[in-house]
Amino acid sequence: MRIFPNHLNSYQALTFISTVLLCVLCVAWEWFLEPLRPNGSWMILKILPLAWFLPGLYQGKNYSMQAVSMIILLYFFEGLTRLFEAGLNPLLASLEIILSCFIFFAILKHLGPIKKAAVALKKQVEAEQGSKKKDSY
Repeated sequence: MRIFPNHLNSYQALTFISTVLLCVLCVAWEWFLEPLRPNGSWMILKILPLAWFLPGLYQGKNYSMQAVSMIILLYFFEGLTRLFEAGLNPLLASLEIILSCFIFFAILKHLGPIKKAAVALKKQVEAEQGSKKKDSY
């Protein structure tokens, strides 16, 4: 029994799993571990941008990967900001920073070859179009 679709590679699976773990961490952090206000806070809604793209990450869509690579930087900077607070916050912020780095670098490793192939294809198409224009003169 396979958990992920057959077309997902290891970087896509790492991105999806790390994103789910980051969502769980954010909910637990703001709900009961160390919320900004006693009995939880509205900061729990910070998972919505990531949760929005979870189906796309599971399906391996490149657009979702690109969007998450930009959104994840907000979580990284939030972790850096909360790293120097009191209580359990430094540990939770460290986990958030580590997970956001995993997500970001897994996305880069997955999308890098795709970007290189797209650039090579574009150059090839431009070269073919250039040779067709020369032939038409």
